[in-house]
Amino acid sequence: MNLYLKTNNIASAVKLADIPTVEYLDLYNDLVERMQDKRYHIAHYFATEVEKGLKFFILLLDDATGEVLISSFQPDYYSEEGLASLTAIHQQFHPFEREMHELYGIKFNGHPWLKPLRFSHDRRDKQSTMDNYPFYTIEGNELHEVNVGPIHAGIIEPGAFRFICNGEQVLHLEIALGYQHRGVEGEMVRNQNRLRQTLISESTAGDTAVGHATAYAELVEKLSDKGISSDLKRERVVAIELERIAMHLADTGALATDIGFQLYQVACEALRTVTINTTQAWCGNRFGKSLIRPFGSNFPLTEAKIETIRKNIADVRRRYNEVRTDILEAPTLLARFEQCGLVPTEEMWHIGGVGMAARSSNLMRDIRATHPSGFYAEEFHHEPVVKQDCDVMSRLATRLDEVLQSADYIESLLKDYKPSTEISAPDYDAKLSTDSLSFSVIEGWRGEICHVALTDEEGNIAKYKIKDPSVHNWLGLAIAVRSEGISDFPINNKSFNLSYCGHDL
Repeated sequence: MNLYLKTNNIASAVKLADIPTVEYLDLYNDLVERMQDKRYHIAHYFATEVEKGLKFFILLLDDATGEVLISSFQPDYYSEEGLASLTAIHQQFHPFEREMHELYGIKFNGHPWLKPLRFSHDRRDKQSTMDNYPFYTIEGNELHEVNVGPIHAGIIEPGAFRFICNGEQVLHLEIALGYQHRGVEGEMVRNQNRLRQTLISESTAGDTAVGHATAYAELVEKLSDKGISSDLKRERVVAIELERIAMHLADTGALATDIGFQLYQVACEALRTVTINTTQAWCGNRFGKSLIRPFGSNFPLTEAKIETIRKNIADVRRRYNEVRTDILEAPTLLARFEQCGLVPTEEMWHIGGVGMAARSSNLMRDIRATHPSGFYAEEFHHEPVVKQDCDVMSRLATRLDEVLQSADYIESLLKDYKPSTEISAPDYDAKLSTDSLSFSVIEGWRGEICHVALTDEEGNIAKYKIKDPSVHNWLGLAIAVRSEGISDFPINNKSFNLSYCGHDL
């Protein structure tokens, strides 16, 4: 039985008519068995309204072959009888089933945690509000609850963290998000102006402007027959790796701050400033906004900019390596971070962990290696950084190595690169394929970003879905703090550094 359309991350968009529409029971039985193999994990799973109810689409990634498996189903009984929950067998499905339940009232029978995910304005049950979120509780005279948020000090975004503790020891943490009601996905459909869509995409998560804008650009480019130059692909990789360096530097400094190592924090903030100022010198914005555009660029590299990037990143690499050496030789830092916040490999696999957090728990999830696109799929060989100890120190050590690796990549990409004459201006009017599905999967600094779009008979985007890596990894943070002292929560939180706004779509 043909359950899936198989494609790859650099293929063009696929016609909706070519995607198999199968019986849910057949797909369910296949996934129950298939997802036991660690080579598969879910990229996206969502429903969309059609003339006769709802139609469901699922995208699976095969990390062994680089294939993307796409399937769909359209049951006529979900509203009354419900669907057997995949989450009950494979936890990584939980955010997708929770979202579909929240938006459409779909019952997923056997789902262990069928709670609201985002409190979207168009959710089915308007009586379900942030004020009556059903936090998990444990009864016991020796237990107490600690609530953090949703209003935090400083510039942290809104989110509620409910701890159940026995003394200082955390027994359980539940994280409730969705306070911002941003409506990002709806805005991508409401207005078909592609420049506006680009601006929205690069604002999906403010610290991942390059990553999300690249995901949008590649998705739109697949929907058109118009190709892009290899030089443009190369420059996008430079931008993504610059963003990775900047954020890893920031997180290294933040972790140092939380244990009182201000010297490391100051050093990392100085290096981060050099990095983001380098991006600003390139495109006029420190976070890379305006740099990534579909089909072209308003800021192709020049000889002067290439020299600036190479000089600054070489200096950042040298100085950061000194910080890295000091960190790895600091007994008090190692004592604080090692064996703290453990997320074993099996747990990370069960929850569908991705990106840097997964690789820090000895689970190789890196789109640059398994499902490369753009220049990563051309003249580029990526060796993922994978750590085995599964703790805060592993998550820091991954950053320590990836900063140096990304700096080396940038140097390699720009060493003999001559300013391109092949990079055209952006195109916001290219005709898009009709009645098609297009997707892109990008390895942002935090992890796997997935954008999916469906077009209508006129080539307009009729459905847009975004998955930020944080959607998977928030549960990893909740696991990390179990049995830890509550005072260890800040360093565990910083070691993941997940996105609130990337969740609140």
